Amino acid sequence: MKRTLVAAVVLTAAAAAVATVPAFAGQQAAPAPTATDVAPEVLSAMERDLGLSRDAAIARLDSETKATALEADLRGRLSDSFGGAYYDAAKGKLVVGVTDATKASQVRAGGAEATVVRHSAGHLDATAEGLNGKTAPQGVTGWYVDVQRNTVTLTTAKGTAAAAKQFVATSGLDATAISVVESTESPRPLYDVRGGDAYYIGSGSRCSVGFSVQGGFVTAGHCGRSGATTKGSNQVAQGTFAGSSFPGNDYAWVRTNTNWTPRGVVNRYSGSTTVAVKGGTEAAVGASICRSGSTTGWRCGTVQAKNQSVNYPQGTVSGLIRTNACAEPGDSGGSWLAGTQAQGVTSGGSGNCSSGGTTYFQPLTEILSVYGLRLVTS
Repeated sequence: MKRTLVAAVVLTAAAAAVATVPAFAGQQAAPAPTATDVAPEVLSAMERDLGLSRDAAIARLDSETKATALEADLRGRLSDSFGGAYYDAAKGKLVVGVTDATKASQVRAGGAEATVVRHSAGHLDATAEGLNGKTAPQGVTGWYVDVQRNTVTLTTAKGTAAAAKQFVATSGLDATAISVVESTESPRPLYDVRGGDAYYIGSGSRCSVGFSVQGGFVTAGHCGRSGATTKGSNQVAQGTFAGSSFPGNDYAWVRTNTNWTPRGVVNRYSGSTTVAVKGGTEAAVGASICRSGSTTGWRCGTVQAKNQSVNYPQGTVSGLIRTNACAEPGDSGGSWLAGTQAQGVTSGGSGNCSSGGTTYFQPLTEILSVYGLRLVTS
């Protein structure tokens, strides 16, 4: 096929530099939910995750709403004697701790189950807050107020309990209110890698995610050189360019760290909606095609030509696909889809999404082949 040579620009954008306290005493009870009040998505999720039928889910929500109002009332009336409360799903009722046994009848009169405990809720909260001001030793993974056990539970990695207990003993806090528990958990923040989302390279420019692959995502090569570090749209450390080629080609892939999970979806920039990625079958010339990018969102057009050579100021890139869908700086690297089939990543173009223009993308199949990557699908 004869190649055409045109002038265009890459679409990298320069980077630009984001509690309420609940009222308990006197809180008005929320109305009990009915079948028409509860969103179908909530009921289906409760059925899936809690094993409840539709009627059982509505009944539980009704019971929980009443328990919430009762807790607010009892917390205010018990004052310093309030030892925390929790909803017992098996019993379908609220369980309230009291530090003063003489107050148990008051709890039962309200319709809750009473249990006598050692520590008040206020004391446990203050103890947890005290831990917040300390520097915990390595291995400690967190702490929380455990109202069911009437303690502040401090979790620590296997084999580190002794150091954790020493930390508690020298903290200056009430050690009787803190329980050390060894745990296999190693908590970390988790974020999804989605096509079309923004990411930032070093402290400089912004580009867009192409498609998730096993271990990271593909994007445009002009966005970053091998070894460059990235942050996600939330400015959290994300990964490192594991390979990059530009000019000549315009492709790269970023190996993400363990805080990020590649997902087989593309951001459609319409509320929280995404498009599932089902495969990578290449569309024909003349076919409709849509793209996602962090500057102009979701835009569509048609495939005009394949095997396009483009003469950028930085050098010529060949083997691109030409479209009449618009794009702007910052959309570079973003996803191109034909239906649910992944096509490639945004390279560059001319024009904008106000006046229209031409945009080129790097085909996905070559990127996967060069780096030995596997596309993540839904």
